[in-house]
Amino acid sequence: MIIRLGGGQAGYGDATPPVADLVAAGVDYLVCDALAESTLAVLQKDRQRDPSLGYARDLPEYVEIAAEAIASGRMRMISNAGGLNPLQAALTVRDLLVNMGIRGVRIAAVMGDDVLSDAATYGVTEDALFANVYLGASVVHRALAAGAHIVITGRVADASLFLAPLVFEFGWSWTDYDRLAAGVTVGHLLECSAQVSGSVYSGAWWQDPDPFRPGYPIAEVNEAGKAVITKPHGTGGQVTFDTVREQLMYEVHNPAAYLNPDCTADFTALQLTDLGDDRVEVAGAKGSPPPDTYKGLYARPAGWLGDVIHTFSWPDAEAKAHMALRITRERASARGIPVREWCEEYFGAGAHHGYAATEDLEAARKSGWEPPEIVARLAWRCDDRSAAVEVGRRGGGLALPMSSPLGRPKRREPSQLMSLHAFAAQRDPVDARVRMELLAC
Repeated sequence: MIIRLGGGQAGYGDATPPVADLVAAGVDYLVCDALAESTLAVLQKDRQRDPSLGYARDLPEYVEIAAEAIASGRMRMISNAGGLNPLQAALTVRDLLVNMGIRGVRIAAVMGDDVLSDAATYGVTEDALFANVYLGASVVHRALAAGAHIVITGRVADASLFLAPLVFEFGWSWTDYDRLAAGVTVGHLLECSAQVSGSVYSGAWWQDPDPFRPGYPIAEVNEAGKAVITKPHGTGGQVTFDTVREQLMYEVHNPAAYLNPDCTADFTALQLTDLGDDRVEVAGAKGSPPPDTYKGLYARPAGWLGDVIHTFSWPDAEAKAHMALRITRERASARGIPVREWCEEYFGAGAHHGYAATEDLEAARKSGWEPPEIVARLAWRCDDRSAAVEVGRRGGGLALPMSSPLGRPKRREPSQLMSLHAFAAQRDPVDARVRMELLAC
């Protein structure tokens, strides 16, 4: 038996049109990883504005594309887009399906990753805005076993979303660490959608046959854990030995011990075989028991960000840009506005590489060369919103007195900053709080 998994999302806001190609290709499970490391902070801002939010609001777009296939029983869907509010996300999906005239679909909301109420137990500070633990595949497996067609979770580890259906379909043991490692490997390869199929390939990226229609990845997995990574026929991108091995090393600290809630995977034992025609075989996974603790993530308030962008033209564009930002900073200082830190950026004069090419740059300047324009950005961090607003208000018209500005300065409203911190959580108390609600439409 072969189970076909489709990697349908790399994060909140990912492109949805390629999902239709996965559905048309006939995957058994559409797996959507909506949560990057910082996504919960974005969702927290939503929840602060409206307590009924806190989930990835593009989730309905994915469900709508997949709804017919799910309702017909051809496919199931798994997503951690529930974020900080999985139950409300599930209710939203149920309402969508009802409005589409679809009945008979069961939606599971999986909760228990939120441990803010026990924050002190884990050494989380009292001012934490959220505190969530990365759960493993077993919580998704439980929902599938209960008959869920759509599983919506909070913070479940990315790769575990893909491992769960393999354990469910093949009946793998939770102590068969080699097979679990095979599933984690597949999940790691697919969790960033088109990255494994060439979207960020550092090699011959220009050989993409259709960059306007990216192909999201498919993993064809057998009971032994051997997988073939591919993509829907006729779509853009490329699945090769190089694109797969690049993704394999993405966000990996130790390839010999990739830590996951379900096992510790050894990527150095893998064999990759390029079969041609956008098909790469992945085999030989080795695994060992998982860490004794779960990883957790919490956020603290970190002040407010303000920024302004100026564009200056030749002549003396760079000098004027530096002076403009200096004047803004000195005005804030003269008025006693408390600014914790500043950030200056200059685009057009070595901004991306600093002055790494100093010799060439200096030679060009000696010959009279000047950049035709400079974009200068000044950002600042304050403890409260009013101070951040005040800095921007006093420096906002700065470009007008300077000669040859290109347009008016662009100033955005201040936004709240959060600092993210990791913590470790004992597994048993967390597992005991996991619960699931099964909704039906």
